[in-house]
Amino acid sequence: MQTEPTPEDVSKDEFFERLAKLSEEMVAKHGKDFSMGALVLAARWIAENRVGQLKTN
Repeated sequence: MQTEPTPEDVSKDEFFERLAKLSEEMVAKHGKDFSMGALVLAARWIAENRVGQLKTN
């Protein structure tokens, strides 16, 4: 029995597709280490509620 995806499911799938494309672009231009580091840093900012805050030295 299949069910229709909810609007939330569709939205999440769209974000995963965008994230996958961005990840592939980063790997192609800057390699795996940079790409993984950038994604981990983004996750850290989310965890620390720092998303949207511009930090300067």
